[in-house]
Formats: sequence, structure tokens, C-alpha cells
Amino acid sequence: MSYPLVDQFVDALWLEKGLADNTLSSYRSDLSHFAAWLDEQGSSLLAVDGLGLQQYLAHRLDLGFKASSTARMLSVLRRFFQYLHREQLRTDDPSVLISGPKLPRRLPTDLSEAQVLHLLQAPDIAEPLELRDKAMLELLYATGLRVSELVGLGMDNLSLRQGLVRVTGKGNKERLVPMGEEALYWLTLYLKAARTELLGGQSSDVVFPSRRARQMTRQTFWHRIKLYALRAGINVELSPHTLRHAFATHLLNHGADLRVVQLLLGHSDLSTTQIYTHVATHRLNALHEEHHPRG
Repeated sequence: MSYPLVDQFVDALWLEKGLADNTLSSYRSDLSHFAAWLDEQGSSLLAVDGLGLQQYLAHRLDLGFKASSTARMLSVLRRFFQYLHREQLRTDDPSVLISGPKLPRRLPTDLSEAQVLHLLQAPDIAEPLELRDKAMLELLYATGLRVSELVGLGMDNLSLRQGLVRVTGKGNKERLVPMGEEALYWLTLYLKAARTELLGGQSSDVVFPSRRARQMTRQTFWHRIKLYALRAGINVELSPHTLRHAFATHLLNHGADLRVVQLLLGHSDLSTTQIYTHVATHRLNALHEEHHPRG
């Protein structure tokens, strides 16, 4: 069922913030489920009060949703009701006094440099499909791209001569990221030896096409990562951002400036990048031993 206020809000987000399609789709889904629940309670998006919001969040917890999911839902509701109040569609904001669940600080999965090396060596480069994956893994680790940014790359995003990739990240913000010699080597080899075969004579701007010569989905590449992790004997819990996390952590371990890492990752706020200082301990310990009088 479609809800005009939800559609209006999502359209406004697209115009004002330039959020990714996946984010907008998630907002629309969350708010539509909320609106449907309100219908069952005999209420509406314009009539619900703070108590109603608390009851809905409690209802989600009863259904088994995790605290992190409830916190994300509350964030969406706050943004939605702020919009309604700003547009004078409501005279109040019922989300103001609602407090979210306290969440433990989740640190990124810490892959060692040796584990990353094993993962990068897992694809069979004699196979065109796996040479593609090899180039993708190398580029992901070398640049810290989000998986969605990686699979969405077009040929015009690459400058092999300069060794740079131009990325359009969250909020349609562009950034230039150096590939590094290793990633550039494997990307160049893949483009020469495997991409044409994967396209099967079809014309496409997609750098890393799927078996069907189309843009690969994030989910497909995520399954490929899990396949190679299994081959490499990596037993830690991985996420789609595992190599992005490793990129940031290993840069800091080797002395990179936090603000440089922030720029490379495309974080708008330095506090988002600072979480990596909690796992980038090797470099900090080495500096302490080298410079502290009692190190």
C-alpha cells in the first residue's frame, strides 16, 4: 500500500540530500510498515503521539527485532517527523522525547594483513570470472570503496594512466582515490584478458560485469567474498565492509593520518573514521615503545 506522506518525504530526501536508492528504498519500507501498523491501531501518521511511537518500538522488540534495528527505525522516524513539522503538516514532533535503546559500540571486524593476503590469493586467476573477482578484491582493499561503489563503477570512473578511481559516494559526493600499483596491475590485466570474454560481445560501460554482462549486485559480490574467505580458511565473521575496514585499519597501523583516511573513505564526519583507531593498535604500540621514556 502506498502512503502519500511517505512518498512525499522520500521524494524530498532525494531532492535535498541525494541519498542512494538503497537508502531511500529502506526509508520507504520502514515508514510504510509503520503507517500500516498505525492503520491497525486506528491512528495515522498525522495523529500519532509520543506514546504511540513508544508502543510501536516496543511492538518491534516483541517481534524479535534487534536493538540496532530499533535504533535505526527511531532515526528514520525522527527524520520523518522533523520533515512533517518543518513543512507545517504537523504542529508538533512526537519523536522529540523518545529515547532509543543503548547500543554497544561495535568495532569493525579486524582482519590481519596475513588474512587479507590469503583472501586476495584465493581466486583462480586462470578463470575469467575469478580474475574479475581478483581485480575487485585488490581494488577494494587498495581503495576502501564501499561494495556498492565498487559494483557501480563505470569505465569512465577509471584513469589507468593516473592510477586513480573517481567515486560517487553517499550524498552524490565525488572523491578521487589512488589505486596503488598492485590493484592497478590486476585491474589492467583483468580489463585486457577477461572483461571482453565476460561481456560476450555485448557493449557495456560496467567495469565488473556479471555472468549476464550486467552490473553485478552487492549481494552477488558479497557471496563471492564469502566463497573466497572459505577457500582461504578465514573463520572470523565477515561483513560486506570487511576489506573497507581492513583498508582503513592497516593504513593507520602504518602511520597514515586520520584525516587522510577520512578523505579516502568518503566520510563527511571525522568521528565516523575515529572508530578505526580502536582497532589500529599496532602502530600506536610501536610509537609508544619508540618514543615514550618508559616504553
